Amino acid sequence: MPTSHTSKNVNASVPLNIRIKPATRNLIDRAAELLGKTRTDFMLEASERRAEEVLLDRTVFTVSPEVYTEYLARLDAPAQSNKRLKRTMSTKAPWDEA
Repeated sequence: MPTSHTSKNVNASVPLNIRIKPATRNLIDRAAELLGKTRTDFMLEASERRAEEVLLDRTVFTVSPEVYTEYLARLDAPAQSNKRLKRTMSTKAPWDEA
C-alpha cells in the first residue's frame, strides 16, 4: 500500500544495498581514500553526478523556428574581439610552457 509523501521527510536517508565484486570495491575504496571520503560518500557523489549527466543529456529545449534560426546565426557568427578573448588567445597553455 503506497504511503503519502507528505508524511515522509524528503531529506531522510533510506537504505540502498548493492552487490559488488571485491576488485570494484577495492578500486572505489582506493579512490575514496585519496579524496578523504568514505566509500558511501564517494559512491553517492559519483552516482549523483552521473545521474545528473544522463538526465541533462536528454533534456530537450523546444523553441520557435525564429529563435532557433537566431541561435544558429549566433553560433556561426565570428567571435567579437574583447580584452578577455585577446588575453585568453595570447596566453600560453600551461602544458606549452617550459
